[in-house]
Amino acid sequence: MTIRELKRIHRREQRRIRDRLAEFSDLGRTAPDEKLFEELVFCIFTAGASARMGLRSVERVRSSLMTGSVGEIQDALKGAHRYRLSRGRYVHETREYLRLSFGLQVRSMLTGISDVNSRRDFLAQNRDVRGIGYKEASHFLRNIGFNGYAILDKHVLTRLAEFGVIEEPKPPSTRNRYLEIEDKTRRFAKRIGIDVDELDLLLWYTKTGEILK
Repeated sequence: MTIRELKRIHRREQRRIRDRLAEFSDLGRTAPDEKLFEELVFCIFTAGASARMGLRSVERVRSSLMTGSVGEIQDALKGAHRYRLSRGRYVHETREYLRLSFGLQVRSMLTGISDVNSRRDFLAQNRDVRGIGYKEASHFLRNIGFNGYAILDKHVLTRLAEFGVIEEPKPPSTRNRYLEIEDKTRRFAKRIGIDVDELDLLLWYTKTGEILK
């Protein structure tokens, strides 16, 4: 794929991409905290899996998400997630931590952190927020309306490597490496004249044919 082709696809899909970003923004402003927690759970489920598996898993656990025991959440994931035992435990432990520490007030917890990197660090480096690294933390924050984070999943990394933004599509294993690739992505976005939040969804779309979340 060439830059010219990428821009052509962006022009064609820009309205759908912007509509999806607007949905994320609306969710972050208006949804109840339980819905914001559900978005965090979606990102826990997508780690090491697919977006489709994450969506399917959220549907399965929704009725037990806020009150279910760890066993009930794990049972609900049968046939939905390949790592149902560990992911079910992560969800339960994260929920109880957020309940005890913040009253599950996800919005005020995050908006109380004004620095964009500190907000993500709080999620990615917090051992009580289970199953969330820098990619998943970026994904969650983008999905609830925070702008400027790159979700460096395998599809996006592959495209960035193809365009010469990075040397190889190897997932970043440290904070510094993640921030380094993210900065390169921002500079690439500026160079080709595409907003970095739109670019993330665009690159994912060119690999999967979908504009999900």
